[in-house]
Amino acid sequence: MSAATSTAADGDGDPFVDHFSEEEKKELKGHFSNTERNVFAITTPRQVDRGALMSRYSRTDKSMRRVFLDEFARNPGRGEEFYRKVLLEYGDDSVAELGEAQIALEGISNVAAKKIEDRRIGLSYLEKSSRYVPFDQQVAPGVYRYCREERIMASRHADLYLRSCDLSFATYSRAIPKMVAYLKEREPITGFSFWDSASGRETLYGNLHEEKDIRAAERIYNATVRAKALDLLRGLLPASTLTNVGITGNGRAFEYLLSIMHGSRLAEVRSLAGKMFDELQEVIPSFVRRANNRHGQALQAYFAKTEEAVRALAQKHLAGVAADSDPAAVRLLEYEDNLLAEVRVASAILYSQAAGQSLADISSRVRAMPAADRHEIINAYTQFRENRRQRPGRAFEVVDYTFELFTNFGMFRDLHRHRVLTMERQLLSTRHGYDMPAEIDDAGLAKEFQECMASSKDAHMQISAEMPEEAQYVVNFAYRYPYFLKMNLREACHMIELRTVPQGHPDYRAVCQQMYSQIKAAHPVLAQGLKFVDMNLYQLERLESEKKTERKRQDAG
Repeated sequence: MSAATSTAADGDGDPFVDHFSEEEKKELKGHFSNTERNVFAITTPRQVDRGALMSRYSRTDKSMRRVFLDEFARNPGRGEEFYRKVLLEYGDDSVAELGEAQIALEGISNVAAKKIEDRRIGLSYLEKSSRYVPFDQQVAPGVYRYCREERIMASRHADLYLRSCDLSFATYSRAIPKMVAYLKEREPITGFSFWDSASGRETLYGNLHEEKDIRAAERIYNATVRAKALDLLRGLLPASTLTNVGITGNGRAFEYLLSIMHGSRLAEVRSLAGKMFDELQEVIPSFVRRANNRHGQALQAYFAKTEEAVRALAQKHLAGVAADSDPAAVRLLEYEDNLLAEVRVASAILYSQAAGQSLADISSRVRAMPAADRHEIINAYTQFRENRRQRPGRAFEVVDYTFELFTNFGMFRDLHRHRVLTMERQLLSTRHGYDMPAEIDDAGLAKEFQECMASSKDAHMQISAEMPEEAQYVVNFAYRYPYFLKMNLREACHMIELRTVPQGHPDYRAVCQQMYSQIKAAHPVLAQGLKFVDMNLYQLERLESEKKTERKRQDAG
């Protein structure tokens, strides 16, 4: 009886599942999660072999475990050999998506981090939070954690750059305890309710009796106040601030990212590209070897030539156009006629349940029907949503919006995380002014804040005259930054509902609330599908979230 058609004696009785001898099972152990069932995980240690097995799968009628026994078990270099053949001889780039790796980049600037995180497809990022981690640490007395940019440090602007960055960090560090004290005075703990284990409900702090409840309340309150203080003060941090970024991605995405980084104008990004390549060579070498070879360099040259050509055309055609002197924070620039948008969404909703009718015929019928019928279809699509995680379906992807935003760089960093949209941005600069939270003035910190911004602006103006890209390092998070977002209604729903939750940063909460209001004005019926947009204002935004976290901690013992 052949292995391919025999019944697995100790499995599910499926005649199409391979049967392996006891010796073969021993050989498969440690490489697959089971040897009996038709669903299994690939656990073989080498990433290159896992990916090669997946790829080889599409080129044979053997089962994967049989392929492993026949081709990989006794040939340790088979995975590498297979990839060289596929990638170099056949050029099948999709095969490179089968190799994954996790890379950590520590102590990199926010300028470099955003350049890396611009790559959207095939990569996931986690970055050090400016809400929960203070950036006041020093590596030596008076030496703050910011990037000493190579080209600036070799120029006549080195001392100016150091003075500006040092002032930003010194102001930030001194302001933290002052802001915490101000917030505690403005929003004292006695004004809030916390869980009281004796009564089984929330009770004002002053009425708590159990020591454990008092300690928990103080822990929640202090964490909330500290997060709020760091939220308000992060605008003082310059883009040179060092952060940590973790990246999970597939080989194809890493190879593309490395090619982009190798061709960067910034020395820090090019240096990181070399280091990342070295480390990826240790774990997925076959997937990234083309990042800087002749193919990678040709890609870099293409990007460089295109950028140079567009730069020249921008200088030619935009020279007489003045910079926007007073831009609105949020502007909805492009959107479809309301009737057209409703027809498109309603037609897409009906299409999946149609009985062979074409989209063109469905759209004609929807356009001709009474508005009430069209609205009934649209509302039915979202009426059963019970929370923001129950997202609308793909019919919401047929309508697009283009927003231009002038928000502070700190907020841009938050919105930059959203992947399913098109984002384009300009160089970070000081020309559009900055945002200063009202609490800065109320806490008596306005003079220091403004002096810090003035110092950064002076440094940026002098450095940018010679090095516009490198000058970004000195610009504070508080400075406003122009960029545009093009997204469909489904992504707008996800982003706006997520970014208006009570514990969100007040800056991006306000911006996403404005985005919602503008969508609602343009498409009132479609906007009804965004059911979980929170339009309220909060003082200590994270308080309720911290309470929930503490309850979960207690429930878990």
